Amino acid sequence: MKRSFYCFLWILTLLGCEDVIEVEVPEEPPRLIVDALIRIDVSQSFQLVQVRVGLTDSFFGQIPPATVEQITITNVDMPSTFENPNSIVLLESEPGVYERGKNTDFFTTGELVLQIDYEGQRYLARTRFVPTVPIDSLRQGDGTLFEGDETEVVVQFTDADSRDDYYLFDFDFDEYLVTEDEFYQGQQFTFSYFYDNNLEPGREVEIKILGVDEPFYNYMDQLIEQSGDFQGPFQTPSATVRGNIINVTDIDNIDAFDNVDKPDNFALGYFAVSQEFRRTITIE
Repeated sequence: MKRSFYCFLWILTLLGCEDVIEVEVPEEPPRLIVDALIRIDVSQSFQLVQVRVGLTDSFFGQIPPATVEQITITNVDMPSTFENPNSIVLLESEPGVYERGKNTDFFTTGELVLQIDYEGQRYLARTRFVPTVPIDSLRQGDGTLFEGDETEVVVQFTDADSRDDYYLFDFDFDEYLVTEDEFYQGQQFTFSYFYDNNLEPGREVEIKILGVDEPFYNYMDQLIEQSGDFQGPFQTPSATVRGNIINVTDIDNIDAFDNVDKPDNFALGYFAVSQEFRRTITIE
């Protein structure tokens, strides 16, 4: 009995000697996160566009929405009239989500400038509409990779031979892939995409193809590579990848649009306007 009592005291002594280890989490002032990927369906004469704005939080925290003073999109190459102004002011539809509609030509012709005013700071980004090609076909394959329970989807599309194309594929579930036509320009191209989770039969999956320019292609490629299982352009990246949304508050000349004096003063995210085609496949 005494031996058992002494053993119990020894265990308590060991437990009492445990040190509390505090892990220092990297912190920095909150930074704007902007999801301004605008998807255009050119078969429609009117587009309802959306921009999402959030803030970086703690290392393990969720992304809180941000309320900004104003978000505008301006077509600098479009004549402005009272009936058809060359800019739109996006309105907040829910916390952190800003929307507005405009005719399709506004987004597909000319240079577009995104402006965000937030807490006395002004952020700008420039872009142009990028076209793409439709998806020729989708079919479910029976191939697997490593675990053996992946779901294969075979995608086929025909590249345009009149230009150098960059593509962003949105495979639903916040899964993305980028590709360029360097080795298949003007040809029909077929590739397989594997879903890690075993999708149940009857599940509909919507796959989109978007046209992007080379800078946005490089940006998305870095995000996908650095974050592994990429969770969408609105999520905080594992590393600070610079997009095209810069802080121009102290820039006097709008033509000096490179912010070279303050290279770290930018918002996370990207402003892009892309043609999009969609196709749906039902998992068997």
